[in-house]
Amino acid sequence: MQRAALFSGGDAQMAAGDLGELLVPYMPTIRVPKSGDRVYKTECAFSYDSPDSEGGLYVCMNTFLGFGREHIERHYRKTGQCVYLHLKRHVIEKVPGASGGALPKRRNATLFLDLETNGDLNSDDFEYEDEAKLVLFPDHYEIALPNIEELPALVTIACDALLSAKSPYRKQEPDSWEEELQASKHAKTLVQLDNGVRIPPSGWKCSKCDLRENLWLNLTDGSVLCGKWFFDGHGGNGHAMEHYKETGYPLAVKLGTITPDGADVYSFDEEEPVLDPHIAKHLAHFGIDMLQMQVTENELRDNDIKPRVSEWEVIQEAGVKLKPMYGPGYTGMKNLGNSCYLNAVMQAIFSIPEFQRAYVGNLPRIFDYSPLDPTQDFNTQMAKLGHGLLSGQYSKPPVKSELIEQVMKEEHKPQQNGISPQMFKAFISKGHPEFSSNRQQDAREFFLHLINLVERNPVGSENPSDVFRFLVEERTQCCQSRKVRYTERVDYIMQLPVAMEAATNKDELIAYELKRREAEAARRPPPELVRAKIPFSACLQAFSEPSNVEDFWSSALQAKSAGVKTSRFVSFPEYLVVQIKKFTFGLDWIPKKLDVSIDMPDFLDISHLRARGLQPGEEELPDIAPPIVIPDDPKVDEIRLFYFRRSFLVALDIDESSVMQLAEMGFPLEACRKAVYYTGNLGAEVAFNWIIAHMEEPDFAEPLVLPAFGEVASSGAAAFGAVGLDNQPPEEMVAIIISMGFQRNLAIQALKATNNNLEHALEWIFSHPELEEENEPALDMVNMENNANANILAETGLEGPRIKDGSGRYELFGFISHMGTSTMSGHYVCHLKKEGRWVIYNDLRVCASERPPKDLGYIYFYHRIPS
Repeated sequence: MQRAALFSGGDAQMAAGDLGELLVPYMPTIRVPKSGDRVYKTECAFSYDSPDSEGGLYVCMNTFLGFGREHIERHYRKTGQCVYLHLKRHVIEKVPGASGGALPKRRNATLFLDLETNGDLNSDDFEYEDEAKLVLFPDHYEIALPNIEELPALVTIACDALLSAKSPYRKQEPDSWEEELQASKHAKTLVQLDNGVRIPPSGWKCSKCDLRENLWLNLTDGSVLCGKWFFDGHGGNGHAMEHYKETGYPLAVKLGTITPDGADVYSFDEEEPVLDPHIAKHLAHFGIDMLQMQVTENELRDNDIKPRVSEWEVIQEAGVKLKPMYGPGYTGMKNLGNSCYLNAVMQAIFSIPEFQRAYVGNLPRIFDYSPLDPTQDFNTQMAKLGHGLLSGQYSKPPVKSELIEQVMKEEHKPQQNGISPQMFKAFISKGHPEFSSNRQQDAREFFLHLINLVERNPVGSENPSDVFRFLVEERTQCCQSRKVRYTERVDYIMQLPVAMEAATNKDELIAYELKRREAEAARRPPPELVRAKIPFSACLQAFSEPSNVEDFWSSALQAKSAGVKTSRFVSFPEYLVVQIKKFTFGLDWIPKKLDVSIDMPDFLDISHLRARGLQPGEEELPDIAPPIVIPDDPKVDEIRLFYFRRSFLVALDIDESSVMQLAEMGFPLEACRKAVYYTGNLGAEVAFNWIIAHMEEPDFAEPLVLPAFGEVASSGAAAFGAVGLDNQPPEEMVAIIISMGFQRNLAIQALKATNNNLEHALEWIFSHPELEEENEPALDMVNMENNANANILAETGLEGPRIKDGSGRYELFGFISHMGTSTMSGHYVCHLKKEGRWVIYNDLRVCASERPPKDLGYIYFYHRIPS
């Protein structure tokens, strides 16, 4: 925007000298936005007020944060900042002409705010006019703009720069991320090894640490390796990067992102995501026929239109006249470009009373104690979103009679102004490789990401995510020895398999498939879709049945064996979230969704899935760790032994249940993670001792920093803390060796003999096998210490993760549905039961539901029925 466009014309309210003198005391606090400064001139930091709102928006001339009329005083009191730029957009109804129609629209020279226009207002009848003025607090003294000749030059430049600044969310607009990707310099000349590697369509795991998520396929040699560890606790151990450093093979594709439209490719050499124009050829080298996927997918899109359209129509209740809903709890959310997954999850979350009380109920306290930059505070943004959805301030019916008539027309799809969760999405997705993009995401993964953030940012004495948490008992049985092992873990979602073999309309499905193939061969339109009808009871039965355990190592046999695992509920959560596992990969690598109808019940009873623990007559598997396998090849021996050791130092899966037990005692979360990590996942008791011993250290609450690739052997005891005054080795190093199956006395002896160098201690143990037999009495000492640790833990009141156990009887109150062929595409909507009736939340459209498609949902929300 040109300065003249803003500051042209207008009358001065006082002499230039008077204005200059008035602003002199405030000049040190007025800043000119620089490159990189975020200017929030379209949205309040504490609410969804904007220049369109009745009170307009106040932008601080120092921090560039925006505040609505309700919150500007709070910012002034907290910071003492006095100078704000007030922005207001006026909607003006055009004056009718002599013939009764609106006068021709005049050229508006004062439309300078970067705002969207209201789609419900007819542009032939309305026009916009933007207004800007300086406001001085605490007296609310206003200086109308333009005043270019009367204002000091610094103030004029600052106002001009602020009004010209682009939205801080510009980079998140749809499709802009794609423009940033460049073709890799390695794509055209990439060498692929002819080593016979073929990649299956599922069942992947890292070849170095057995992780099964965040996996990358190296496009040179076909190695499947894990990616880096992300800030929110998910990711991998960096083996893909290590492989590049060892081999120089530059390109890798993320498994699970391959679709007919492309895949996520990363260049280690260029250190950024890239485009691979030859990705289909490179994938075909390893048996992934992407070109065939493209043909097949296109055929599905071209010839199978009716089923896709049908799914979209049924879930969105298209063709049915839906009554729009307004008021508290009926506020829509704008789709920011494939952000419907976020909208659907957050609508469901803030329909739960515990989340309403935690954030909206504590809103004044959260806002008063928010940091100086509330845009970077999780609880502030949650409270802001909850208030925006529940207050009703942004969900008001049209007031103009002609707009009401337009809304009530059957062909018009009514939508409200609602809220635009740009600030919320920018913060909650910051640093996350998927949610920070504008690609479609899995609603389940986002739900778990949100719960992770809620756990890490407690508000009040109770954490609202407690309502979802439950304990799972996993019973693993060795099929040969019949011995069992019982373990417990924390979970938040019940994943329910689709029992396709139990379809009740198999004859219809077979007939439909024959007709579909005939129509495809004859190039005729496909027959009317027949969707598989699956009884919910069959899915529940499939959940309760034993499943095979891959790569099961039996401690009873001291060898790999066949094993089966069953899961049961140790506790039942207050709110049960059920995910239907609809998404899978075909044998031809085509990602697909099982198009099924499941008769999800309104009332659910899973009391029969209550865990029972070790039963009479059952014998437990010995608590022995798998042995270290040392190959004959010295080179292979060195590499594998290094990674085995490193698996305890770098790639160790941190037991989150132990972390949460310690965090619930009030210790910092990062300190709890370090305690569990450095004690080798031996449980909360051992980790608690580590916390007591290290809590006075200056970096006690600092994030866990893993040792670099070449620093493991040399770091020695420094990675674990200083040696004790009695010259005993660090307890953390002793615990890691014990976790490998060695006895405590042997671990201490090895560490002392090698000056507390963990790697050398392991080599020392391997070279002194005769000593292991001499250390049997150490078991008694270990048992005594474990008992002492348990007593200490009991005194602190540490009993395990916080759970809200109760009855296993539930009632359905909401579900999220997905339309499309993959979680990486399509659309999400949410149905919630409020005030006795179902309501559909489809981004900005919020309407009373007439035909809630409960049989086609993806994620279901149940609440416990009081006993």
